[in-house]
Amino acid sequence: MGFATDAIHAGQPPDPSTGAVVVPIYQTSTYVHEELGKHKGYEYSRTGNPTRAALERNLAVLEGGHGALAFASGMAATNAVLTLLASGDHVVCCEGAYGGTPRLFNAVLNNFGLQFSYVDTTRPENLLQALRPQTKMVFVETPTNPLMKLTDLASVAAITRPRQILLVVDNTFLTPFFQKPLQLGADIVVHSTTKYLNGHSDGVGGAAVLAREEEYSRLKFIQNAAGAILGPFDSWLVLRGVKTLAIRMRQHEANALVVAKYLAEHPKVKQVFYPGLADHPQYDLARQQTRGFGGMMSFETGSLENARALLNRVRLCSLGESLGGVESLICHPATMTHAYFSEDERQRLGITQGLVRLSVGIEDVEDLLADLEQALGGI
Repeated sequence: MGFATDAIHAGQPPDPSTGAVVVPIYQTSTYVHEELGKHKGYEYSRTGNPTRAALERNLAVLEGGHGALAFASGMAATNAVLTLLASGDHVVCCEGAYGGTPRLFNAVLNNFGLQFSYVDTTRPENLLQALRPQTKMVFVETPTNPLMKLTDLASVAAITRPRQILLVVDNTFLTPFFQKPLQLGADIVVHSTTKYLNGHSDGVGGAAVLAREEEYSRLKFIQNAAGAILGPFDSWLVLRGVKTLAIRMRQHEANALVVAKYLAEHPKVKQVFYPGLADHPQYDLARQQTRGFGGMMSFETGSLENARALLNRVRLCSLGESLGGVESLICHPATMTHAYFSEDERQRLGITQGLVRLSVGIEDVEDLLADLEQALGGI
């Protein structure tokens, strides 16, 4: 089946009891056993829920994985994946990832004996040099948040696979519509379903999709044991959102290409970070590795004062955290999504006080351009 068909139908046949075309919200905590030792596949909703199970089946198909598991947030999914490791294990993570990822790694998981190194994975040789005998996982976000740097996943997988190192890829920005990391050699894909998969800014959730039964079974045990599950209503919201994922992602990208070209030519914008622009340093890799460029970009205004002037004037583009909704969202990474980093670290990574991140929505693009034009007029 094609992607749009799978997004609408995979894992969610009509309800057998009523014929409903939409998976019901099974808002229940427990299930009656027919007799001792006999039930209908569900015992307790932390362990399994039919609405969540439908979402997990759907996401597994879309990413081309063996199985998927849904969690209470994207960070809960990442945390669960990291608990596949043991004290003393070493993880190599890409530089410039979403601020919540190194915050979890450095301020929480480091306390339990996991070790972390951060490298620029746009150059696979950097990864190779960072490996240790204790390295058990490589965690990559591509494109990175917010500077839109890409990692060549096939090249990284060629390093990790022979060494039996798990390759985990955060695919939140592009979704399986534009990028399928498992097909490129990744072992696990994680998502914040809050973002594009849900697409409507009305639910928080996360997911992990696994290539093999071994890791799937281990993570399913962790999901049940730790209990950071996605509830039935939020699972239903993501299923609702995924049905329109294909058409939404096409429109996000179409709008983003127009906006990126507009910003690149604007005299008050110093630089635009968007893989769909031909002058992006990894434009050729983006064309090779993905089916499209997505709806995320960042641009440099030159100073905190310029960024503030812009952000205080936007009207259609909503100033707020998060991304991937049908509405355009704009934010200031240095004081919002990446406030965890020190100023020196942000400067080293290129997350300046003048950097602005834009999640381009699916509004009429002429209205988005008009809003940006009047907002840039404040600089």
